[in-house]
Amino acid sequence: MHLKFSTLNLQNYLEPPNAYYDFEQIYSSLQWNKKQAWIKSYLEKSSPDVIGFQEVFSVNALKKLTESSGFLYFGVIDSPTVEGDFIFSDPVVAIASKYPIKEVSAVEYDRQTIEQLGLLDSMSFVKRILRATIVLPHIGLTDFYVVHFKSQRALIHAEHDSSLTHEQNFCEFFKAEIAGGWASSIVRGSEAVLLQQEIISKRMSSNNPIVLLGDFNDSIENNTLKYLLQRNLFDNTFKHDERLIEKYGLKDSWDIYSKCFSTSQDSENTLCINRESTHYFRGKGSVLDYILLSQEFDATSDLFIYEVIEHVTLNEHIVNPVFDVDGCSTDHAVVEVVLKLRS
Repeated sequence: MHLKFSTLNLQNYLEPPNAYYDFEQIYSSLQWNKKQAWIKSYLEKSSPDVIGFQEVFSVNALKKLTESSGFLYFGVIDSPTVEGDFIFSDPVVAIASKYPIKEVSAVEYDRQTIEQLGLLDSMSFVKRILRATIVLPHIGLTDFYVVHFKSQRALIHAEHDSSLTHEQNFCEFFKAEIAGGWASSIVRGSEAVLLQQEIISKRMSSNNPIVLLGDFNDSIENNTLKYLLQRNLFDNTFKHDERLIEKYGLKDSWDIYSKCFSTSQDSENTLCINRESTHYFRGKGSVLDYILLSQEFDATSDLFIYEVIEHVTLNEHIVNPVFDVDGCSTDHAVVEVVLKLRS
């Protein structure tokens, strides 16, 4: 028995004649059909059992597309913002599953934690986080979270002032870029911390296994996101609570896979595996898209039910695109994990 989970940022998934962000950004019918065909081809060839989506504007179109590709269950918790009836912003996340979705809800942050963090009362997830409880074979109710954390784009911007010198204008833009980048990091890190709080609370009440799918818009190794990982949660104060650390912590599926892969190889002929980038900006690749798992999917845990046997980054459409096929696909890789039932 195998399972496959995927995460995919669809990059401006919006059916024409609607526009994303401004009135000039509209797919032609040819471009939209090409994008639809690319997504459908992936879904049917790779055939994941559960997939999380980011950057969704056209919810109904995606629901129809996934249903036609064999996904009987679909979940969404939000709607994008629409101005002037056709200009869309604030895309949402969604999930499609071949197994029954029992419940779909938005993750709500804890107000006490908000106050403890010194954040504004109005603080909310920039893109609301979806939680879907899905009935998986042999493991039962499992909580899936789909996220799209705040981007690295600066939140603070400076306007050109004609009364200032070129150097003065430069300095104002420079300061705004620094402050704006830090503001984005604050939001992204706060989203991660607040989500982790809710994951722990839900785990306490339900004891359901956990799968976190999404575009994190940053490396999970950076300080803003590192607390999502089990290995970064505690110092020696809790060194005797390994059982609880395992239960409430999450692990990067890549770490689980690479560790199991290394230990399964002959010590004298160990193969090196490198993690591929999931996004490229100005020619530089980075890993922004992740799948995190609880102990039920980690073969190093005594309580595992499924083990990670494959971790795949599908980025050929980015690094070696065929225009007629990949031209309107997405600027993010698909990340997949394949799991095998414990024998």
